[in-house]
Amino acid sequence: MTKHCAGKNAVVIGGTHGMGRATAEKLIEAGARVLLTGRDARNVDKARAELGPRATVLQSNVAEVHEIDALAHALRETMAPVHALFVFAAIAEFQPFGEVSEGSYDRHFAINTKGAFFTVQRLAPCIADEGSITLTTVTPANAMPGMSVYLGTKAAVGAFVRGFAVELLPRRIRVNALAPGFIDTPTLGLAGLTPGQRAEVAAIGDAVTPMQRHGTMEEVARAALFLGFDATFTTGVELAVDGGLSTVAGPR
Repeated sequence: MTKHCAGKNAVVIGGTHGMGRATAEKLIEAGARVLLTGRDARNVDKARAELGPRATVLQSNVAEVHEIDALAHALRETMAPVHALFVFAAIAEFQPFGEVSEGSYDRHFAINTKGAFFTVQRLAPCIADEGSITLTTVTPANAMPGMSVYLGTKAAVGAFVRGFAVELLPRRIRVNALAPGFIDTPTLGLAGLTPGQRAEVAAIGDAVTPMQRHGTMEEVARAALFLGFDATFTTGVELAVDGGLSTVAGPR
């Protein structure tokens, strides 16, 4: 557990469920003051009830720039400067290439790509010099059918990471990305799957990951805190948290 979080201010976008929620919990455990956001009212209410006095939970939708602006205003009024910003908000809808609709395409890019860009742009003035920004991409392993649009959105975020890192060098703000592989979240990161389909995806993930298992949300959270607070000579990189999926051969 990093000791560098104690007394610091952190923001977790998409922090009311999944990997974002695990990261918010780990930050609070480490002594940080955390503001987290989510767009689902039920998840927001649950986080407010469970996370305690060191957490401020706001409902906010990254697909709406005016809501990001409202969040920036709230930060300036209550929490600036922010020492670490984590952007987890994303969607992934499992759809074969021939069945992707314009609505689904636009929804993916509005949340995963536009949302990530304008969140960083609008919140950057609230971030302390020598602070950090951590976004989420996806492990650079072989593509899976049904994930074309999602992978396109995350490739764009990977490019943003390098661009943001250059833009924010004068303020010594580090910008990096987590690149998770198969992680054991409630939905496995894929909306709309039946329980049978989810079990099939889980089995595939265990089989193709060299470590022969899914990662845990806590393991992603620990990697997020490393990039946010401990990796002080690291910027513009994607850290794979994928059990070796993108880097080593599995057992034969």
